[in-house]
Amino acid sequence: MAGGNYTHKVIARGTRVRLEDVTGEACAHVLLFNALEPWERLNVADTVKIPWQAYLTSGHPLLSGDGRVLATIVSDDSRQHDALCGTSSGCGNVAKYGDSAPQGPSPSGRELFTLAAAKHGLSPRDLPPSISFFKGVRVAADGSLTWTGGAGPGKAVGLLAELPLILLIANVPHPVDPRPGYVSGLLRVHAWRCAPTAPGDPRWDATPEAHRAYLNSAGYCAARGLS
Repeated sequence: MAGGNYTHKVIARGTRVRLEDVTGEACAHVLLFNALEPWERLNVADTVKIPWQAYLTSGHPLLSGDGRVLATIVSDDSRQHDALCGTSSGCGNVAKYGDSAPQGPSPSGRELFTLAAAKHGLSPRDLPPSISFFKGVRVAADGSLTWTGGAGPGKAVGLLAELPLILLIANVPHPVDPRPGYVSGLLRVHAWRCAPTAPGDPRWDATPEAHRAYLNSAGYCAARGLS
């Protein structure tokens, strides 16, 4: 994916997705929806709450508002991610770059997500806050946000689908990137069949809340005849 672009894909339960920051300047804003019932979608508040950790890295479950794990971060050599700020908006990009149109020189993440969502019958009102990979933010003691940037070229993150998913990705600058220019590098995306998290995996029992969330996902899939 070139900078300033988006992609979308329906993936099966058990699919492994690898995101790679090729140049060190990608920022992969990600949204997840239950492909069988798309009103179930990524809930960033629950994603932070269930593992008691605001900073995303390997082992972190990505939760829906229905208490199910949509996907799990299974590998991460970047550790520069964000679950607090969401993606860029049209008004923010116009103010900073002078333009936000999807076909223009500085498209916003929100507008690209709107295009991607429409391919699956979803509207702007269906778009929740997203998570971001490869550009980090930390919270200071006074509550302010500190930009920590990226970890360099070639870093990768692996996601494992725990439900059938609609995956939306917008590769655009992070909304609190302090650089004046629209800096957005190549993002490489791979996907292949694997197996979902199962009992006995350390992630399954990482916390009592995570245990319940994985059980909820497994029970949902079993009721629909999914392995």
